[in-house]
Amino acid sequence: MPGPLEGKVALVAGATRGAGRGIAVELGAAGATVYVTGRSTRALRSEYDRPETVEDTADLVTAAGGQGIAVPTDHLEPSAVRALVDRVDDEQGRLDILVNDIWGGEHLFAWDTPVWEHDLDKGLRLLRLAVETHAITSHHALPLLLRRPGGLVVEVTDGTAEYNRDTYRVSFFYDLAKSSVLRMAFALGHELGPRGATALALTPGWLRSEIMLDQFGVREENWRDALHRVPHFAISETPRYVGRAVTALATDPQVARWNGQSLSSGGLAPVYGFTDLDGSRPDAWRYLVEVQDVGKPADTSGYR
Repeated sequence: MPGPLEGKVALVAGATRGAGRGIAVELGAAGATVYVTGRSTRALRSEYDRPETVEDTADLVTAAGGQGIAVPTDHLEPSAVRALVDRVDDEQGRLDILVNDIWGGEHLFAWDTPVWEHDLDKGLRLLRLAVETHAITSHHALPLLLRRPGGLVVEVTDGTAEYNRDTYRVSFFYDLAKSSVLRMAFALGHELGPRGATALALTPGWLRSEIMLDQFGVREENWRDALHRVPHFAISETPRYVGRAVTALATDPQVARWNGQSLSSGGLAPVYGFTDLDGSRPDAWRYLVEVQDVGKPADTSGYR
């Protein structure tokens, strides 16, 4: 049976690993043609120096039931992004879903370090990678997306607008980057809504990305082994969970109701009825406010 996104074309910018990969795979599972971009390829690694590649993500998309197309792209280079969009136009003639998940700042921020002590070059590089890339990609991709009514833009960030408004996030540069993406979705909602498209911000919860699992010395199969060190990790979720959130949004004929808003995977799960791979529905941002941040012991009862 054809999937609900059969015939639809998506671009997941920043799909090498983590949330971007999970989103791309779930869009593929729904039948979409998915262009996946990133800087890590089988021939050349980015400064992350990790094994995940855009080609691997494209293969996973195809295996899930869609068509995955890897296009290595540095989204800080406007000419490269323009060439990417031109290719999508030449090959498909349409773009229905744009996911801006570009990040690249994992090794560029320092926890609880004030701006005057933070490495300035790294902080400014983080802002370029996490903010400028999104602006460049939207500038070039949105004219193609707007050719047909009903397009969807998802700005992926860390934290809801409400949580980030009231909570200092890691450091000056990290906080600024994540809040900027939230505001981008708000601004795009104003610009796209009257033109027949929808833009929104979406955050996963505590993500069991490849990097996070490595940091805790576990794999997806035994991730709970990390709970003795970090008990609140019990609320974590797979990258496929936020992927299912994007697919639910992309298949919702009333998705315009979310235009300009800040959403989370855990908040959308009960609305659309999807679950994480294990059948649970972790609601990380509610858990952080009501359990972790107020100093209560780890207990996910009622939160997943």
